[in-house]
Amino acid sequence: MHVHDVAADLAAEQQALDDIVAGLDDAGWMTATPSPRWTVADQVAHLTYFDGAAATAITDPEAFQASIGDLMDVAGGGGDAVDDLTLGAFRTLAPEGLLDAWRSGRSRLADAAATLSDDDRVAWYGPSMGARSFLTARLMEAWAHGQDIVDTVGGDRPPTDRLRHVAQLGVITRAWSYVNRKMEAPAGEVHVALEAPSGEVWTWGPGDAADTVQGPAEDFCLVVTQRRHVDDTGLEVNGEVARDWLVRAQAFAGPPTDGPGPGSF
Repeated sequence: MHVHDVAADLAAEQQALDDIVAGLDDAGWMTATPSPRWTVADQVAHLTYFDGAAATAITDPEAFQASIGDLMDVAGGGGDAVDDLTLGAFRTLAPEGLLDAWRSGRSRLADAAATLSDDDRVAWYGPSMGARSFLTARLMEAWAHGQDIVDTVGGDRPPTDRLRHVAQLGVITRAWSYVNRKMEAPAGEVHVALEAPSGEVWTWGPGDAADTVQGPAEDFCLVVTQRRHVDDTGLEVNGEVARDWLVRAQAFAGPPTDGPGPGSF
């Protein structure tokens, strides 16, 4: 898939969430979500901040590098300090103003993404990323934070085959889920076979692996983005290596975190 195809899927995923939040009243925007401390508005503010940062990373790498220091300076102060930096300005906006800011940032990111080619690399908060992976990570963020909002307001966001991007990230970050926790990954391969919303079957890993994960692609994506515990999904997990991975899976960057416990949903 070309970088511009990923960019188109990113824009479609953002619009799917826009369709949900655009219809909320002020009370809906201020409703607490499953993320500690965060309202629906905070979820959108988070996406707005980092979509803007992503656009800057593509169009003005020097300015982006300068901004990293600001975030690193407050990172040691805990979640409230980071929230003050990344969400503070947006928390002063009424919902209409925040929605406008998010749409403006998304437009700027889309324009910036249009300048990328498949072999470009983009600076980010850790190592630089290939252009396709960079935009895939933005799509994963939009979908995962959108899930927090959907869970909160009961919005209708049917799964689509854009989930392949999220599932791919979930598979390739298996090792990261352990490295990030300063743990050794158990030896052994895992075969993953997921039912796409379209009815296709997506597979990764050797077909003769002793450990397997099978089931709906949406459920797998919910687990690797820590929006559901594996026991609360329709996934069929065979083998200790596969289960050990899915109870720790983390498809996103940042310090190690744990998703909801079993029975939360």
